[in-house]
Amino acid sequence: MTDSLPPKVRHLRKPQRNAVSDTSQIEGLVAGILADVKARGDAAVAEYAAKFDKSDLTVFEVSMTDREAALARLDPQTRKDTEFAIQNVRNFAKAQMQTLLPLETEILPGVHLGHRVIPIQTVGCYVPGGRYPLLSAPIMTIVPAKVAGVDTVIACLPPNAHEAMVAGCHLSGADRIFRIGGAQAIAAMAYGTQTVPAVDKIVGPGNAFVNEAKRQVFGPVGIDQLAGPSEIYILADHTGDAEMIATDLLAQAEHDVRTRVGLITTDAALAQAVEDEVTRQLTVLATAETAGQAWRDYGEIAICEDEAAMIAYSDLIAAEHLQIHTQDPKGMALKLRNYGSLFIGELASVVYSDKCCGTNHTLPTMAAGRYTGGLWVGAFVKTCTHQWMEPAGVNAVAPPAVRQSTSEGLDGHRRAAQLRLDRLQAR
Repeated sequence: MTDSLPPKVRHLRKPQRNAVSDTSQIEGLVAGILADVKARGDAAVAEYAAKFDKSDLTVFEVSMTDREAALARLDPQTRKDTEFAIQNVRNFAKAQMQTLLPLETEILPGVHLGHRVIPIQTVGCYVPGGRYPLLSAPIMTIVPAKVAGVDTVIACLPPNAHEAMVAGCHLSGADRIFRIGGAQAIAAMAYGTQTVPAVDKIVGPGNAFVNEAKRQVFGPVGIDQLAGPSEIYILADHTGDAEMIATDLLAQAEHDVRTRVGLITTDAALAQAVEDEVTRQLTVLATAETAGQAWRDYGEIAICEDEAAMIAYSDLIAAEHLQIHTQDPKGMALKLRNYGSLFIGELASVVYSDKCCGTNHTLPTMAAGRYTGGLWVGAFVKTCTHQWMEPAGVNAVAPPAVRQSTSEGLDGHRRAAQLRLDRLQAR
């Protein structure tokens, strides 16, 4: 994606690997899992759980007793922090929901058009297990779904996911929780099994197998997006703080060895200072094994001749997380258009959104920010149009509809339009 640089941009540090993964080797495997689960249901799910997760579970749903027990064993401070995050995400989702309004308008005399905002009936939330218990993960998918008014929210998480993740799903409002992971979880939610209900839409990030499964089931089942490895880019001018920038880059890099991390700056001295600071911090960072590999393979520092070049290159990258560390961050924010979520000013760290400030951390990656935003309450509703006519409206729209149908050779269309007009005139 960054192999050929635009004019006025040069690399101090160039990514050594392409973050776009080749999924051709797993396409067939995932297709087989999907077909097997579709055909055999729970029996196939159990076999794949044993094969991939070393799980001997035969009952996948977490009972209410087990949910409450997991909650009771949750560390009290962790519970308070989780509830703090839930409340912030819920409040922001409610504020977003208030912008999604029904519409009724009379576009011409007697021609009434409108739309309703209708919640999706059943949603499946995939909650990744990962190398760490990511307690914020269920919050970001389950909470906005419930705020949107989804009737039934299903949560699936790997059998070996930390028990605290079950408690997080429970606190977030999941109606049913299943210990099923991987592509088999996507299959179970897409097609339904003897115990898992089929859903209308599947949301939530996962590994390459989960992503490929979502891609293959899409159509009859909706999905939120196809998420790649996490990304953070920081825009900075001469006012940037090298220590803070390096800290934020490495905070995201510790997610995964394939995390894309980058600095785009107009200041060559800052670029070198950040390079040096990342090297220094990697000697003391507890997660340096992961973060260091991400930095070595995907780390990028681009130096731009001017602000316009910096903006253009940022919009080309369309980073999942984009931080602005410039003299006028709010002014800069208004000039940017391609990103997943924007962090304006050095006090707005990605980590706050990742965990608890209220915006959603399920965001577009791999330049998808050029055409879509992240997961939000609007992803859990449908905006469906309707129309109704008065006689004056039929008199206005029927004649052009008849003429257009005639010119297109669609006699059935012409007759349907003409019939109403004839009957009104006969009255």
